[in-house]
Amino acid sequence: MRPGTPWRVAANLATLGNALCGAGAIAYVLLGNKLFALFLLLAGMAFDGLDGLFSRRSSRSGGALGRIADSVADGLTFCIAPAVALYFDNYPRSLWSPWQPVALLVAVLLAAVGLTRLVRYTSSAWQEDHFVGASTPQNALVLMVLVPLFQYPAFVASSPPALLLGVLAAVPLMLLPVPYPKMRRGAPLRRLTAALSACVAFSLVVLNFRPSPASLPWHLAEGAAGASGVLLLAVYIAGPFAVNSRPRGPGRPGERSHA
Repeated sequence: MRPGTPWRVAANLATLGNALCGAGAIAYVLLGNKLFALFLLLAGMAFDGLDGLFSRRSSRSGGALGRIADSVADGLTFCIAPAVALYFDNYPRSLWSPWQPVALLVAVLLAAVGLTRLVRYTSSAWQEDHFVGASTPQNALVLMVLVPLFQYPAFVASSPPALLLGVLAAVPLMLLPVPYPKMRRGAPLRRLTAALSACVAFSLVVLNFRPSPASLPWHLAEGAAGASGVLLLAVYIAGPFAVNSRPRGPGRPGERSHA
């Protein structure tokens, strides 16, 4: 067996796991379980992180094919699936019905801008030491944070405009030339991002068990959802300042990372 092959195989399996999470998320949205769909998006982020970790440990380059496969999986999980989740299964109908055309427009923009970013990243921007624009997983986190706050179970309020405006505000940041650090070992925002992911995961896991309102699990999920909103805002604000402005070398050839 060639050196680095086990890590390369593991990276490919992580890419497949990411894509399956995206496909599963779309299926669960269409079946009417949006909260579990969002949890699958978070699981897709975990597989995407493992993909990058395994690729960096491999002595074999994944090459262009590896980057393309990774971006296809990211496109499904972090662009198309969030767009489907935003447009379908919008409860309560009485509030969402007037906003459905706007939701469709925002969903199309979310998918189109995310896929455009992935094409740019795969073709040339992967060589940069940092992200140019927010990554697609980071943008998917916006939906995971806002849905519990403004839709299911609406800890803040049942507000389609707040949810749509929050998603719409984050979409252009995927294309604007704003630097964000890659979440490698020692990255300045790695702990902050890990805390954000943990809060989102805890909130979504608890909510998928349908706790009774005003129960202890309900309040814990509410606190985690509120903390995730604060942490997400901190990541978006602090990200550009955490990127070292000193020029650094390009990424390893064939290295995959969150796009």
